[in-house]
Amino acid sequence: MIDKDYCCEDRGDVREWTQIKVTVPLARLDDMVAIMSMVNNNLMIEDYSDIDLKTCYGDLIDESILNADKTIASVSVFVPGDRSFADDLAFIRARLAEEGLEGDAKIEIDGVNEEDWANAWKAYYKPLHIGERIVIVPAWEKYEAKPGEIIVTMDPGMAFGTGSHETTRLVIGLLEKYTKPGCRMLDVGTGSGILAICASKLGAGSCRAYDIDPMAVRVANENVKDSGQTNIICGVSDLLRQVDRSEGAYDLITANIVADIIIRMTPDVGELMHENTVLLVSGIIEERSDDVVAALEAHGFGVIEKAIDNGWCAMAVQKK
Repeated sequence: MIDKDYCCEDRGDVREWTQIKVTVPLARLDDMVAIMSMVNNNLMIEDYSDIDLKTCYGDLIDESILNADKTIASVSVFVPGDRSFADDLAFIRARLAEEGLEGDAKIEIDGVNEEDWANAWKAYYKPLHIGERIVIVPAWEKYEAKPGEIIVTMDPGMAFGTGSHETTRLVIGLLEKYTKPGCRMLDVGTGSGILAICASKLGAGSCRAYDIDPMAVRVANENVKDSGQTNIICGVSDLLRQVDRSEGAYDLITANIVADIIIRMTPDVGELMHENTVLLVSGIIEERSDDVVAALEAHGFGVIEKAIDNGWCAMAVQKK
């Protein structure tokens, strides 16, 4: 177990770490561990259901543990104080929604003033250069574009997608290569809308962006409006269920989610693709990349490019 007092040591009024703690019903502990491990493998797990008071050490157990609710468990990750925790938090929220856990999960933040936490991370969110041309600029920052740069202004709010997470950087790098002028683009699990906005600025003719979380869709719509891009439509969809199919297949599809959800989507995504469609999948930890490739190949897809960054994997995929 991690020593919280060590990880969150005070230096005056500055914390070295921000703790993101999520409490869920005990039966969903394994699911929560899987989600949190996508942020960081160093976890603190609080599960008191296995404590045996009949052992010879029963009298030595702290009273707070004895009285703890044995029907719930908590998982924590610790984000370094010099890094924005907003992307990690939004990533967790998005995964909770996809797993149907958002109503049962309690999220706590420790390490910043509770009244200020929603804005505290902005101090660490600076312009990000991604790929060869894309620059993600926070809405509150001033940035003078250099020749050839494509500026994407973002205020991610509570939605996943500031561009700082490896998964987002990977797929944006692939977008630069595979977005063709006038193409029809679909973004599954859009979060802040960042991928659809990037695709639009890279020349996509029309973009559809969906997320299961209505809050994310609201944030995405605000970012799309602020971006000035008029060819993006955002909506709520449980993976592919509510996706607009009225104009047939898409030319480019992005899914920056997680391995298990990509695998679950694989049997159905081919219906939205023609023979030249490129599917970009990201949010995959390297250890699960073989599982994703196996699922893709089992449904007639082949990986044409793979990109890796700090233990995360993204792939460009086409029908064989």
